[in-house]
Amino acid sequence: MEHAALAVWIVTSLAGLRLLVLWLAGGGPRRQETKVTAFPAVLIIAHPALAVAGLGLWVAFLRTRDSSYAWAAFAVLTAVALLGFTLFTRWIGGGRHARGSERRFPVVAVALHGIVGVATFVLVLLAASTADRL
Repeated sequence: MEHAALAVWIVTSLAGLRLLVLWLAGGGPRRQETKVTAFPAVLIIAHPALAVAGLGLWVAFLRTRDSSYAWAAFAVLTAVALLGFTLFTRWIGGGRHARGSERRFPVVAVALHGIVGVATFVLVLLAASTADRL
């Protein structure tokens, strides 16, 4: 299950990377036309940065089998999920304040990232729960 969590986490990262590239290609933070934006740059940066940190902790768990790394990865992943949910709710609301590149995100890419993100969250939780018994 630990390796399945890693594989799904990587798929989630790739789907998220596609969204990040689309956002940056569309102008990213420079393209914000209003002072209050649907996607503050700090939110866009914190979400993937924490996800990468959590992935690093998960790899450390796989290499050492130390369950504290698994639980730390899950804690970071929880923060990532909350930030992702915030991004999703702002996107689904139509971004009433922003007129930037995030309005052109493909629905399929957002859905894929969200679905595999939830799968990652569940797999990491289950794997961390059983890691103490290894």
